[in-house]
Amino acid sequence: MADKLTALLHTLRHSRALACKQDIAEAAAILKPTDPSAIRLGDDCAAIRDGDGYLLLASEGFQDSFVRAMPWFAGYCGVMVNISDIAAMGGRPVAVVNALWSDTSESAASVLQGLQDGALTYGVPVAGGHTNMRSTHNSLSVAILGRARHLLTSFDARPGEVLIAAIDLRGRWHDPHSFWDSSSALCGTDAITRLQADIDLLPQIAEDGLSRAAKDISMAGVLGTALMLAECSGVGMHITLDDIPRPEHAPMARWLAAFPSYGYLLSARPENAQVVLARFHGRDIAAAVIGQCNNTRKLDVTWGDETDTFWDLAQTPLMGFAP
Repeated sequence: MADKLTALLHTLRHSRALACKQDIAEAAAILKPTDPSAIRLGDDCAAIRDGDGYLLLASEGFQDSFVRAMPWFAGYCGVMVNISDIAAMGGRPVAVVNALWSDTSESAASVLQGLQDGALTYGVPVAGGHTNMRSTHNSLSVAILGRARHLLTSFDARPGEVLIAAIDLRGRWHDPHSFWDSSSALCGTDAITRLQADIDLLPQIAEDGLSRAAKDISMAGVLGTALMLAECSGVGMHITLDDIPRPEHAPMARWLAAFPSYGYLLSARPENAQVVLARFHGRDIAAAVIGQCNNTRKLDVTWGDETDTFWDLAQTPLMGFAP
């Protein structure tokens, strides 16, 4: 098991998904705010103070190869992944806009239909955007506006808090990608209200003061997302792999590299953990305490009887957003 854990962590540590997160440091070095009171970089959304709450602003882009291969699903994902970012900040969506480049009107129509279907599924309007149907490539970018009363951030996990993973296991692999899809099959059915209510759990948890820190599980997977949260909060974490909610027949290696359509990590004080778990369990969403925050600035992992260090942030920064 020791060799197996070491090999697994080595593969994840050198994955393309995690390398892409490291690339963020280069962009942040150029765009880093000079005003210490400016909006912080490193969160799932920009949080802008507005009255008694916050406006939330985020965007996602999709490569030509993905848009060409799965145009409808690319459009649908444009809404879905942005909704997840808003929820991870304790917010609710207001509207989305898009920028689409397509080489034919037929390709554009499929992407736009996916975008509209996603908007209807999650109850958020497409408020406008930019469309070019005479391009030499097919690309899509979608931006979202949301609002939060109380924030969940990447900066507020604290030593002594537990780490909770909440993942909707009622899905399927979207082959050939490592995408666990618990959403698109419900598009156009009565179950879309379930998706909207599931998303609303996050702002409810924030408003009830049950958690202050969260991230949606991204392409970096569970460990990569936990590492991002740990870096921004200036903490370490110890995660037990066998405690991570996982589909019955999903291999550990594939699951740790998965990007779930509904997956979140939250930190919470130990006395609030059971209440947070009950919120997710009440909606048939798998949730469990998978680890604890500490002050080591390392992400240590236990699998079976073996423990190894996945990443030492004190030695090797990831995105460079340490406090």
